[in-house]
Amino acid sequence: MAAHLTPVLNRRALNRATLDRQLLLRRWDMPALKAVEHLVGLQAQTPHTWYVGLWTRLVDCRPEGVADLLTSRQVVRIALMRSTIHLVTADDALALRPLVQPVIERSMNGNFGKHLTGLDRDELVAAGREVVDEKPRVFSELGRVLAQRWPGRDEASLAQAIRAWVPLVQVPPRGVWGASGLAAHASAETWLGQQLRRGYSVDEMVLRYLAAFGPASVRDMQTWSGLTKLGEVAERLRPRLLTFRDERGAELFDLPDAPRPDADTPAPARFLYDFDNILLSHADRTRVITAGYHEQNFDVQGPMPRLVLIDGFTAGTWTMTTQRSVATLTIHPFKKLSKKDRGALTAEGAGLLAFVAAKARAHDIQFGLPA
Repeated sequence: MAAHLTPVLNRRALNRATLDRQLLLRRWDMPALKAVEHLVGLQAQTPHTWYVGLWTRLVDCRPEGVADLLTSRQVVRIALMRSTIHLVTADDALALRPLVQPVIERSMNGNFGKHLTGLDRDELVAAGREVVDEKPRVFSELGRVLAQRWPGRDEASLAQAIRAWVPLVQVPPRGVWGASGLAAHASAETWLGQQLRRGYSVDEMVLRYLAAFGPASVRDMQTWSGLTKLGEVAERLRPRLLTFRDERGAELFDLPDAPRPDADTPAPARFLYDFDNILLSHADRTRVITAGYHEQNFDVQGPMPRLVLIDGFTAGTWTMTTQRSVATLTIHPFKKLSKKDRGALTAEGAGLLAFVAAKARAHDIQFGLPA
């Protein structure tokens, strides 16, 4: 009987709640650092595309200001959730890394563990720390230096073992807007001048996930973090949370005071970067992903598409090219767009061009034919 009394959130209600938590239902007037903290980081394995993720969420986001956060070490790019590179605050790097350590080690063992059999972990970790603390190293150099001590061992595996067993950050100029550089790594503790926070709890991490991505199921929590057995955490937190059901009957957890806008709340047109959090952080992604997206048959081994949201849902992709100092934004809709939607995308696209291609001599926006 209790299950029938649990409120049901339909797809649009989940969409609007998630957009609001993700700062996508309107642009927010908040510092970029605070936005990164609220979002529990942005997935950022590409050097620069994640800048668009902040631009599309904030009222006055300037790439140079965000880059300053990297160079001043207020934010870092580090392997965290799902063992992927995330841009997070310095505090979150130190707090979250111990919690997701099992995920990172599981990934490394699956790909490289067979090449590390018989090695003394403590000895390798100490040697790896010494190498990256001497100066930031790219993985090829790190593996080569370690192989001098362990000749015959696979160099890539040695480097990946240090990536897993030592929290490494990618240091500037890598990731700095308008700059380029190899992916050189230093230990987080040395780069930030602080030790890891080992007292931070999984419970707190789940509560922050709900604040940024909820309402969410246990499977959603596990998909985002890469951790398992979070059902135990949800049960422990249940007295502090509200519960809902989605249209398929899955139980959803949420914070009592979190925003859950009306399903008919207008949602603005948005351009998402290729690894935007809202696309990758739920087991059931139908709250944002449409059938039109799946009909494109994107290559799962290929580059991630950069998606357009109309009315809160995936409605097309976008690409940007620059030729002869003219930056061209091309929008590829999944179906024919209304005049109103084309106008909204054109206005939003002009802002995107001004952000990404500020130095171009001219800007152009084009629409491709529906797929």
